[in-house]
Amino acid sequence: MSSFANAMEVFKLLDKSNCRKCNEATCLAFASKVFLGEKSLHLCPSLSPEVLEKYQDKQKQKMTSEEFRDILVADLKKEIETCDLEAAASRVGGVYEKGRLTIRILGKPFSIDAKGQMYSDIHINPWIAGPVLQYVLYCKGIPLTGEWVPFRELKGGREKNGLFVQRSEKALKKIADTYTPLFEDLIGLFNGKEVENHYESDISLVLYPLPRVPMLVCYWKPDDGMDSDLNLFFDSSAENNANIDIVYGLCAGIVVMFEKITLKHGHSKF
Repeated sequence: MSSFANAMEVFKLLDKSNCRKCNEATCLAFASKVFLGEKSLHLCPSLSPEVLEKYQDKQKQKMTSEEFRDILVADLKKEIETCDLEAAASRVGGVYEKGRLTIRILGKPFSIDAKGQMYSDIHINPWIAGPVLQYVLYCKGIPLTGEWVPFRELKGGREKNGLFVQRSEKALKKIADTYTPLFEDLIGLFNGKEVENHYESDISLVLYPLPRVPMLVCYWKPDDGMDSDLNLFFDSSAENNANIDIVYGLCAGIVVMFEKITLKHGHSKF
């Protein structure tokens, strides 16, 4: 078993440069992989031989994805304790009041206190909790560009694009295919805004999973023997306001939430 208490203990050994030479988007992502036993400290070029020798036996066996998410959220809550939430409010597009930072997730208020505790009317599943905490910590507050790009064109997106397509785009398309009116209702329920059709899609809607990370949903209905299709696009500023891990995790969390709502309404095909 690892003698590292958590991923943050590994993170403190790193230079926080996010150089990507380990093939991870951030040093925090690399630290999490080391803690889980999925990567070796030796893959970080900035660590000295002395540090590598000292910690070479401190990796553990691979965890389940559920265990990983729980540990990541716990680590992020500890990091939130050192974050000035009042100062972060303008950067993340939120407001600070009565000791809580409140942002809007899919149009719904979502609050975080100084201990990392979260309060919201929407279901806070681990897929959503982790990305939201990371957003508060790392969002740079870059203005939106108005330029829509696919996930694969964001920094670090190509490596994760296959999983993103499976976990987000194809899963969301299944909801849209199974019951299109409900899909449109779900978008409306979470304050999606209909926009001029992009790429000749039948449905074009913009959601705001996070204040500074809008998402464009384009859906093409089946027609004349042509299969349906669904693609997601993001403002090009997303790679600065939310790294690729945040975008991936948040989209997967939204799909899980939509699937649960759909099941609750009697659609058992999922």
